[in-house]
Amino acid sequence: MLLDLPMGRDMKKPSRKLERRTGDVMLANVLNSMDPRLLGQRLRNVRKLHGMTQQEVSESLEVTRTTITALEKGNRRVRPDELVQLARLYGRQVGDLVGSRPATGDFTIQLRPAVAQAQAFHTEKELEQAIQAFRMLCENYLYLEDLNGSLLVRNYPEPYAIDGVSPEDAAEDITASERNRLGLGDGPILNLRDTLESDVGIRIFCMELPARVAGIYVFTDELGACIAVNSCHPEAQQRWDLAREYGHFLTRRYESDITVVAGYQRMPASERFGDSFARAFLMPATGLKRRFHQATRSAGGKVTATDICRLSNFFRVSCAAMMLRLEGLRLVARGTWEGWQDRGFAMGMTQEHPGLEPVPDAFAKVSFRYQLLAAQAFAEAKLTEGELARLLGVDRVTARRVVQRLEPTLSLPDDSGEEALTTTFTRSIRRIPGRVKAVL
Repeated sequence: MLLDLPMGRDMKKPSRKLERRTGDVMLANVLNSMDPRLLGQRLRNVRKLHGMTQQEVSESLEVTRTTITALEKGNRRVRPDELVQLARLYGRQVGDLVGSRPATGDFTIQLRPAVAQAQAFHTEKELEQAIQAFRMLCENYLYLEDLNGSLLVRNYPEPYAIDGVSPEDAAEDITASERNRLGLGDGPILNLRDTLESDVGIRIFCMELPARVAGIYVFTDELGACIAVNSCHPEAQQRWDLAREYGHFLTRRYESDITVVAGYQRMPASERFGDSFARAFLMPATGLKRRFHQATRSAGGKVTATDICRLSNFFRVSCAAMMLRLEGLRLVARGTWEGWQDRGFAMGMTQEHPGLEPVPDAFAKVSFRYQLLAAQAFAEAKLTEGELARLLGVDRVTARRVVQRLEPTLSLPDDSGEEALTTTFTRSIRRIPGRVKAVL
C-alpha cells in the first residue's frame, strides 16, 4: 500500500524506505479500524485451507502457539509486520486478508454433523481443507457480485415435503413440478449447471474433493444454496451428483451435507430419495419412454447396445444409469443390465460409437457467470491482474486468456442499445496476443 505523494519539479521520488514506512502506517490504520475477530476468522480459515496447524505456524514464525491462538480468536490485534509474515507464509496478498468482503457465516459449524459422518472415510484434516477451499470459492463469488453490483437472483421454490411418501414416488412428483416450474419440458438438460445457477440461483463449483466425497451442499442466509461436486469423478457422475444435491436443496434446504460414495450398503430414505430424484430429473419418464419406443420400433421392439448408447448420450448420463432407469420404468426386464455386464458390455464404447454427439464440458472449476463477473471487474479496473488470477485460480497468463475469450460477450450492447462497457476493456486486452480457445 503506497500513498500518492505530489511530485513537483523540485521534489525527489520517495525512497524505498519512505515507501515502506508509509505503507506500514496505512496498513496499521486499516488494522486499527478492522474488527479483530473478523480478521482472526480469516486467518484461521486461510491457515486451515493451507493445511497447517497453529503449532506449525507458530514454529514457522518463531512465536508461541498462544500468540497464534489469540490472533485467530481476535483477542489481540494483528501488527502490520505479523500480517505480512502470515500472508507470505500462506501464499496470500495482504489485501486478501484485510479487504472488504461480505460476511458469509461459518461453514464449519454448518457442516459439523456431516463431517462427523464423512470421517468414516476421510481424515478430519482432509475434509477441513476441502470445506475451506469450497468456502473461499463461495466467498469469492459473492465478492465478485458485490464488485459488479449483480447479485445472483434466487428463484427458490418452497421446500417440498416428502414425509410419508416413498422416495421413488416423491422423486417423480417433484421432478414433474420442478421441470414445469423451470420450463424444461421432458427432454435432456444439456447444461445442468448453468440451468440451476441462472434459473434457480444456486452457486455451483467443480473442485477437487477427497476421493469418496461426491458432493458438498451448504446453505447460509448470505450465500444461499451452494454446491460443490468432485472434479476427479467422470462428467456423467458429476451431473448425477449435482442433480442429487439439487434434490437435497429441494427437500432439506437448511441441512448442510457431505455426500459420500459409500459403496454397497443399505441407504436411509433421504439418500434413496437423492438418487431417485437424480434418476427422474435427468431422465424424465415421459420423454425417455417416447425416445425409447422410437429407438426400438425399427428393430421390432428389440433393445440393442447401440440404442442404449444413444439414449445415454442423448440424456447425458452413464449407460449404467440409463439401463437401471429403463428397468425401473419396466421398459426392459429387471436384471438386463447385470446380464449385459456378464457378457462383457463395455461402457467405454459409448463415446466411441459413430454418430454419437460429444458431451460438452460444462464442468470447469467456476461457472461461466463467475468468469464473466471477474473479467468485467478487471475491465473496469476494480481488480488488478494478480487479483483476477487468484479469483480464477489460474496463473496470470491464463487469466489474460480468459479475459480475451470473454471480450465479445462483455462488449455486447445492453438493453438500452448502448455499449455495455467502456473502452477500458479494449485497452486492457489489446496487449494480449493470439487467439485462445476456452480455458479453465
